[in-house]
Amino acid sequence: MSMERVRQHLDEQNIKYSILQHSPAYTAQEVAESVHVTGRHFAKCVMVKIDGRLAQVVLPAPDQVDLTRMAHSVGATSVELAREEEFKESFPDCEVGAMPPFGNLFGMEVFVSPHLTAADRIAFNAGSHTDVMQLSFGDFQRLVDPIEVAL
Repeated sequence: MSMERVRQHLDEQNIKYSILQHSPAYTAQEVAESVHVTGRHFAKCVMVKIDGRLAQVVLPAPDQVDLTRMAHSVGATSVELAREEEFKESFPDCEVGAMPPFGNLFGMEVFVSPHLTAADRIAFNAGSHTDVMQLSFGDFQRLVDPIEVAL
């Protein structure tokens, strides 16, 4: 249901996007290479818990989340990586590790790295380890309204 929900939302908002298929790949860098997108323009999703609540962090493929820095940036007591069992039910038709960066559609905050905001277009996993969706960063920002935060 989650990718269907994302596509329906994009279609309702008249957002232009493309879906690219590739051979199975599991890391963000591998996926970016498979679809010929630079790692700086490939948005990976990292699921975290901020003071116990689930949130999504969206950042370029080669980057990592500095949990201590993020906690300081958002004024949280703790930020930790979420375990698979804590978030997999939020994205029922997505393969784990291939969730789209639309956590707002599923009741969670979405944080974005300033390193990604400079991209004209972004690509990201589209629910599986063989599909990628691509759209303009401006459209993503308008629909998701992510919180820009130093990671």
